[in-house]
Amino acid sequence: MNITITPHRLEGAITPPPSKSQAHRLLIAAALSDGRSVLTGLGDSQDITATRRCLSALGAGIEDLGENAVRVHGLGASLVQAGPVPLLDCGESGSTLRFLIPVALLVNGGAALTGHGRLMERPLQPYEDLFREKGVAWEIRNGVLRLDGGRGCDRLALDPGEYRLPGNVSSQFFTGLLFALPLLDGDSTLIPTTPLESRDYLELTRQAQALAGVRSQWRGDALLIPGGQRYQPFTASVEADWSQAAFWSAAGGVGNAVTVTGMAADSRQGDRVILDYGRRLMESGSDVTLDMSGCPDLLPPLAAWAALRGGGVTVLANAGRLRLKESDRLKSVTAVLRALGADVTETPDSLVIRGRESLPGGAAADCWGDHRIAMMAAIAATRCREPVTLRGAECVSKSYPGFWEDYRMLGGIIHEHPGA
Repeated sequence: MNITITPHRLEGAITPPPSKSQAHRLLIAAALSDGRSVLTGLGDSQDITATRRCLSALGAGIEDLGENAVRVHGLGASLVQAGPVPLLDCGESGSTLRFLIPVALLVNGGAALTGHGRLMERPLQPYEDLFREKGVAWEIRNGVLRLDGGRGCDRLALDPGEYRLPGNVSSQFFTGLLFALPLLDGDSTLIPTTPLESRDYLELTRQAQALAGVRSQWRGDALLIPGGQRYQPFTASVEADWSQAAFWSAAGGVGNAVTVTGMAADSRQGDRVILDYGRRLMESGSDVTLDMSGCPDLLPPLAAWAALRGGGVTVLANAGRLRLKESDRLKSVTAVLRALGADVTETPDSLVIRGRESLPGGAAADCWGDHRIAMMAAIAATRCREPVTLRGAECVSKSYPGFWEDYRMLGGIIHEHPGA
């Protein structure tokens, strides 16, 4: 879908969609439980659909109750299953893939997972190195990852013990193991071999596990995980998403009269740091450096905000991991904002952005198949002097299917190109 946005001031109150990060985790905890859990407010993004699809393929029952609610019939005592290993289609969801590799290995003694877009090109080396060391066969061929734990259906393919992973690649590897290790018959420890980034995302995982009665304990940057635990059924509601709220916060920060509502101020979502980062952009007319290592998803909305803060230089630092997302986000953010007339310089692991009062616009930009790039461009377009055309704007459905409807509701002027 190609669209043209006519610059117009947005105005009104908006509640973002449910948190993908929390929904993934609640679904997996419920699927591993010994009983029936009820989850409400899940949303309908493509990434959450992928996790639901994969959990169903692993044998969990997921019953739609309407109004974005589901009843999950957990695997419970049927964790070690006989029979062929199902092929898990993870769509374009990195969370689904990385969370479910250890889970699928635990459930079936082996795993077969695939995906679309750039998913199977995204880093999996920490798992490969770890699982090969522990005797798990690992092979990627024709876009399908196949693992074989070499165990019979009466024995788990993972052993308790120490699991060492680099802490600066993605917390998603830690979360995948954190879901699986409590179910082993002995204690385990998750140990980062490099400084641990995105620790807030692990806190979100531990919050979901706590609802299911599963516990772990920090010792410095290591996680101690008692074995012999079982996930219990629970009831929970998914919070609104702070990473999506960031786009509307950025809209307000660049001069739109947008108010974000319905957010949990005490949320464990790490992207709630947008409140602090936004204040720093608003209160300082001078240069600002913001650390992206713990909140990489905030870079696109912060880049739009920084480009239109009226003055001063913003450095979005420690962002090298963003080259391995749905797009190379350092390159795609730079390309799109420059197309609109922003002053952006790309470095190997950061963006340097000089703020302006407005941008010329009057250009066409590709969304790079990346939902966060499309939403960033839409926010920046509100402060352009000429219309902006976005190619591939349908990519927002990966995380925020209703984004364009909400944008229009707030007064955004969008023209869809027929046949595009």
